[in-house]
Amino acid sequence: MNFSEIKELLELFESSSIREMDLKKEDLSLYLNKNEMSRQVVTETQATPKIEKTQPSETEAPIKETVSLSEQPTEVQGETVNAPIVGVIYTASDPSAPAFVQVGDKVSVGDTLCIIEAMKIMNEVKSDVAGTVTEILIENEDVVEFGQALFRIS
Repeated sequence: MNFSEIKELLELFESSSIREMDLKKEDLSLYLNKNEMSRQVVTETQATPKIEKTQPSETEAPIKETVSLSEQPTEVQGETVNAPIVGVIYTASDPSAPAFVQVGDKVSVGDTLCIIEAMKIMNEVKSDVAGTVTEILIENEDVVEFGQALFRIS
């Protein structure tokens, strides 16, 4: 099974009413479940790496972790706009057009932020909040999953 066949299968699964699917074909095992956020594609020929915990030798100096105030995690502000479906992201209406939004742009409720193509259908993703685009978490032609964060608006 090649990548395009898997992609097509994922799109068909996402648009169907099927909630769970387990497929085994040749050296590929594919399990899909709409009740979980994760999806797995595992080939049976792949070996699971074994991780062994080792003790540091006496000659090795212990590692000390220090975190300066500037490295403290900052609280992320704003609301995210998430992908309503699985598909391919387009940040502009066509390759020669400018992006729908850039970081720093002000958006209103209902403004188009991007397009997601799923099964040859173009679906506009509209803002459900008003504010300023502070972060764009995807790139043009990325494949996104259902619920994946696309934009942050504050």
